[in-house]
Amino acid sequence: MTMQLQTIDLERFQTLIEINELINSDFSDLEAVLARIVESATRLTEGSASSLLLVDPDTGKLYFKVALGAKGSEVKSFSLDMGEGIAGWVAKHNRSLIVNDAAEDPRHMRDISAKIGYHASSILAVPMRKKDRCAGVIEILNKRNHKPFTEEDRQWLEIFANQAAIVLQNARAFQRVRSQIERLSDQVRGETGYHTLVWKSAAFGSQLQLVQRAAPTNSTVLILGESGVGKELVAEQIHLQSRRAKQPFVRVNCAALPAPLLESELFGHMRGAFTDAVSDRLGRFELADKGTIFLDEIGELPMQLQAKLLRVLQERTFERVGSSESIVVDVRIIAATNKDIAASVERGEFRSDLFYRLNVVPIHVPPLRERPEDIPELARYFLRRISADTQKPVHGFNEQALQMLLSYHWPGNVRELQNVVERAVVISGEVLITPADLLLPLGDRNGVQSIPAKGLKEGVALFKREFIRLALERNDWNQTAAAKELDVQRSYLSRLAKELDIHPEE
Repeated sequence: MTMQLQTIDLERFQTLIEINELINSDFSDLEAVLARIVESATRLTEGSASSLLLVDPDTGKLYFKVALGAKGSEVKSFSLDMGEGIAGWVAKHNRSLIVNDAAEDPRHMRDISAKIGYHASSILAVPMRKKDRCAGVIEILNKRNHKPFTEEDRQWLEIFANQAAIVLQNARAFQRVRSQIERLSDQVRGETGYHTLVWKSAAFGSQLQLVQRAAPTNSTVLILGESGVGKELVAEQIHLQSRRAKQPFVRVNCAALPAPLLESELFGHMRGAFTDAVSDRLGRFELADKGTIFLDEIGELPMQLQAKLLRVLQERTFERVGSSESIVVDVRIIAATNKDIAASVERGEFRSDLFYRLNVVPIHVPPLRERPEDIPELARYFLRRISADTQKPVHGFNEQALQMLLSYHWPGNVRELQNVVERAVVISGEVLITPADLLLPLGDRNGVQSIPAKGLKEGVALFKREFIRLALERNDWNQTAAAKELDVQRSYLSRLAKELDIHPEE
């Protein structure tokens, strides 16, 4: 420690101990961990706003990873070239800087301040060093009560910056290992035909609890949900958690083939059964023997095949097309549909007896708009996978892009989200994806349309206000519990609630 002090500031020292505990904490959300460090540094240097910028090693640019203060969300849309502004100067020279009269300092970049309407009068900036190389910069703005930043402030902030650099190094190592595990897992699952299931929401978790209870049984499961929500992935989980996990998992899309071909596909055929039947063929039910068969889009099953499927469900027997010999199979049936199959029964389009036999254990997969907690998790998962596949150094989403993902209605659900992220990675020219990269259609953004804002700036603020208010309501306005759910410090949540004018009486 370079600081020689006669007395130790106990509050700062205690905060330093708390930060040390973060160094080996959960790095699944790096920004949240870094934000807690920057928030503590800001408080203890008596700053009014602060930022943590990281240096992108590929482009040499600095981008805002954390931005706290009244204009934080707007600041994060900017990036700096090496040497540009106070932070750029610190990164280029790898030296700390105190500027107590920013208006007179030629290094101060006034364009950003002017664009966001925030005046910086005093600035304290220090480098985050990794093996004597600048990996980022912590910048504190406007010491309270118009006081100047001091050498003691600089020394403490350098200590915080060193801790942040350790967190960054540990988190990046963690993320590299996680990315490798995910890619290996995807590769293994891809070879076996299975997919990685990513989720965080309670809505999806409650259905997975039902999956865990149903999986060990042989009961038929009917998975309901809109197109693209991940019904097939849920079916995979049922199979993988069942006693049949080492046996075949056979998939059939009932909407992909006309009735005559679908019957042959499901039950097989004998040579000569029809013009193109030049040899005997096993059907999917025989291939799934001792395992699981997944019948996707079961609501599209032609009426003439519904009776044959009902017999399989009841007796586990069937005949191949062109044969009278009964075949017995031991197979577990999982079906899925995006249709209102009960309404199809009422219209006479689907047999009621078959519906009741399929609907033993119904599992409803909620649409993406009803589980917004899954959107950031899925978006980051797709981003890591796609950026690795395309070898593009895109590290994340800026706050406006993330808020836009949360606001969008997602009529195509997870499948649409994956396509949007892939497109954004391909066209993005920055280290962070911006709203412009997402290219989301304007005509179906229910979340945004419901916000009476005049522009993106006001819309993001209003969405954030509603998002935080709902979290507080879910926790009976207990800020400690809400802060834990939102993964932020209570003091930061309290400040946001005050800035956004959020009150319990609403």
